[in-house]
Amino acid sequence: MDALYCLPCYLFSKKPIGSPGSDAFISTGFNNWKKVKDGMNCPLIRHEGKEPNSPHKIAVKCCEDLKNYSRHIDKLIEKQTSKELENNRLRLKTSIECAQWLAFQACAFRGHDESLDSKNRGNFIELIKFTSTFNGKVASVVLENAPGNAKYTSPTIQKEILHILASNVRNAIREEIGDAKFCILVDEARDESKREQMAIILRFVDKEGFIKELFFHVVHVRDTTALTLKKEICAVLSRYNLHIENIRGQGYDGASNMRGEWNGLQALFLKDCPYAYYVHCMAHSKRNDELQHAQAEQVENMIASNEIKTGRGANQIGTLQRAGDTRWGSHFQSICSLIKMFDATCKVINTISEEGANYKQRGDAEGAYQVLTSFEFILILHLMKEIMGITNVLCQALQQHSQDLLNVMHLVSTTKSLIQKLRDDGWEPLLASVISFCEQHEIDIPDMNARYTKGRGRYRRQDDDLTMEHHFRMGIFTVAIDFQLQELKSRFCELTTELVILSSVLNPKDAFRLFKIVDICNLVKKYYPQDFTEHEQELLES
Repeated sequence: MDALYCLPCYLFSKKPIGSPGSDAFISTGFNNWKKVKDGMNCPLIRHEGKEPNSPHKIAVKCCEDLKNYSRHIDKLIEKQTSKELENNRLRLKTSIECAQWLAFQACAFRGHDESLDSKNRGNFIELIKFTSTFNGKVASVVLENAPGNAKYTSPTIQKEILHILASNVRNAIREEIGDAKFCILVDEARDESKREQMAIILRFVDKEGFIKELFFHVVHVRDTTALTLKKEICAVLSRYNLHIENIRGQGYDGASNMRGEWNGLQALFLKDCPYAYYVHCMAHSKRNDELQHAQAEQVENMIASNEIKTGRGANQIGTLQRAGDTRWGSHFQSICSLIKMFDATCKVINTISEEGANYKQRGDAEGAYQVLTSFEFILILHLMKEIMGITNVLCQALQQHSQDLLNVMHLVSTTKSLIQKLRDDGWEPLLASVISFCEQHEIDIPDMNARYTKGRGRYRRQDDDLTMEHHFRMGIFTVAIDFQLQELKSRFCELTTELVILSSVLNPKDAFRLFKIVDICNLVKKYYPQDFTEHEQELLES
């Protein structure tokens, strides 16, 4: 067909505008060639139009845009998405690096007030703000410059980042262990929210032959019974493909629910892995002003009566020391400080019983004062000082980072002997010391030959032959010492002691000075026979 069409209008023009010939270049085609030479009335010129927004010019613009590939909507969206992706990655990278730094420094993340007008929005957000001051690109994409749905600063994001970091660390530890044997060290405690938490540490020898002890996991447990703890430990080990049969040692904090010979956690693991030998874990205000004032008065009176000497640094005013939940050395220090500040403590408690803020406080203080000034309490106080004075040396040695195993075993043996000696020969000196203390502080001393009568409570049959001395000696002194001896024997049994002594020959200190092939052979034969073939055992002996 001999006709002329306008491609831009054909593609992009809307419906004909209604004037005659408006659809000639779109649908029917232009073929009136006689009017082409009609000057300004030429249909071609009239179709183009004089106005800048004529339909033809609009269609031409649309056609040019079609030819411009970079202006297509998918490319514009892709370009915008690439920019957003780059900004999101930079924003997330900043959050990850800040979280990693805070975790490495063991710093808290959250703040009490994280609102925009807060002066301190918490360590995490403040560290991001600090980082942005040194990097303009970071400053342009974080915090207030970030979109509301992609700030990457929420507590949920922080926990997810920490979870990923922790998972990467555990995977690295698992890869380092490989198929080697390992030991587990477990401890449990309550956090601030009173939730039971269990920490798991893995101890192993790396490929270079160095001993490593690495924190592996912390798990929330609903209770601290042996079955629950074993279930959670096995779940963690199984999750990272660590086999129970590869355990070659287990160590716990010594709590009763983690240390029974038959029903405890160690016995449960020994059923699954007979070589998982257990070894005891070896690393492991206004009233205050009144108390110090009362002690100062006591020191002044003792100096005036020549009971104590003066000198530089002597007779300093202190305060009662709080006993820690897990540091037994702190209990010994607490007992010593209470004995030293006994008069001052009694005076402050007596003041509270008379001037307390409410009835309950005054009643509690009066009850505490009655117990504190009883002969039985003084006896127990001095007995605990004697026992803990003996065990404190061992406690301090067990808490050292670098330990001489032979020295530790020697201290265990010495401690057992000293406590046994206290049981055999320590009653008379202890009783004399307690009586002297009571006389000095005006505390009533009972007649040791008088008949002992139990205190208030449910009626119990009384023994007419039971004297006060018998009660104090057999019911308190002997029972407390026997319990301590039993604890030492259970934590450091003969099997464990021999295992530690034989293992000490592998200590690389002083170029393996303690190395003895006989002890190595005994260690293999008695404790790890299935880990070595008969041929390997023969090679050790040869």
